[in-house]
Amino acid sequence: QVQVADEGGDAVQAGGSLRLSCALRRYRPNMYCVSWWRQGSGKDRERVGSLDATGKTSYVDAVKDRFSISGDNDKSTYTKTMLYLEMNNLKTEDTGMYYCQATAREYCRGGYPLDPDFGAWGQGTQVTVSI
Repeated sequence: QVQVADEGGDAVQAGGSLRLSCALRRYRPNMYCVSWWRQGSGKDRERVGSLDATGKTSYVDAVKDRFSISGDNDKSTYTKTMLYLEMNNLKTEDTGMYYCQATAREYCRGGYPLDPDFGAWGQGTQVTVSI
């Protein structure tokens, strides 16, 4: 069972940048799709972006061209793989708790999970963007 741990959240000013980290253990890239999710106060959880089992990334329109998912491919092992969510030109509406989440590929379609609750989640990391 893959294990997920996320970190790197912070308070930043609008227009700033931040990089969130996701440590995956017992993870094989071609066996899972990995997604970043966020939930703002009083808002529904929403998917931000995903990395599918073939290495293709996708993003929701609200963050496209500002956020990107990357990884330390040269350093990746089954024991530990690091993925990152690079966030640029942050806006106040990006404020929320961010989660890294992994789902076995047979439960993924179009690169993201059919049911994200049927997967492994990080504990979440808070991102606060202020004016």
